[in-house]
Amino acid sequence: MSWAMMIYKILRADEWAALQAEGETPGAPIDVADGFVHFSTAQQVRETASKHFADEEGLFVLAFDTDVLGDALAWEESRGGALFPHLYAPLRLADVRWSKPLPLGLGGHVFPDDMT
Repeated sequence: MSWAMMIYKILRADEWAALQAEGETPGAPIDVADGFVHFSTAQQVRETASKHFADEEGLFVLAFDTDVLGDALAWEESRGGALFPHLYAPLRLADVRWSKPLPLGLGGHVFPDDMT
């Protein structure tokens, strides 16, 4: 079964710069430690930001199409029993649909209005 959707990865500025320079990365330190790249759906990404990136500035949110990531993408139970997308392959710059700054506002991070 194939159903495309957008999923999201939050990167710090240095992690995003490294991906742009190298073309691929094993991910952030937590990804390397866990053995897969953590992603979030549109419904999960705000909680991910507040739980793992609270008060951090200089972040970027990157969008990826699940169909492009292919069989290396697995949906696995995580926080509260919810299924989260995990990529068992390097994160590739060529797979990024778009990237946008994720500024820190008064009430937390300010996400782009057009995230779907």
